[in-house]
Amino acid sequence: MKSKLKALLDDDSGVSPVIGVILMVAITVILAAVIGTFVLGLGDSLNQAPQAQLEIASSAGNSDLEISHNGGDSIVAGDLRITVDGGSAQTLDNAGAGYAAEDEFSVGETAQTSIGVSGGDRIRLIHVPSESVLLDATVGS
Repeated sequence: MKSKLKALLDDDSGVSPVIGVILMVAITVILAAVIGTFVLGLGDSLNQAPQAQLEIASSAGNSDLEISHNGGDSIVAGDLRITVDGGSAQTLDNAGAGYAAEDEFSVGETAQTSIGVSGGDRIRLIHVPSESVLLDATVGS
């Protein structure tokens, strides 16, 4: 009797098929989710930040800010938010830089804004649709 009980406890021949079925079901569910995401277009709804090399400087003799676009993607002026020391934000089209909301800020352009800055102010340029920080710098004194 003891040998039959021991043989029953040591018999694990049913474990492999059960684990195999569980793994196959898991793989099927994951594949269905991935394919469904692409079919429904959920992967395309993510906004990506433009890749741009921007530089800021304070104009000599006044408190205006110069933003230079030195390379990379063009940015729609209405999509570029400017903050000074974390305070109120303005977009490039309403910061006195001469850009309309739909205009593109492209390579080689320099925008002079009427945002008042002084030495030591922290300037952040944020791409609004993606909420990505494109530039985080401090104005020299």
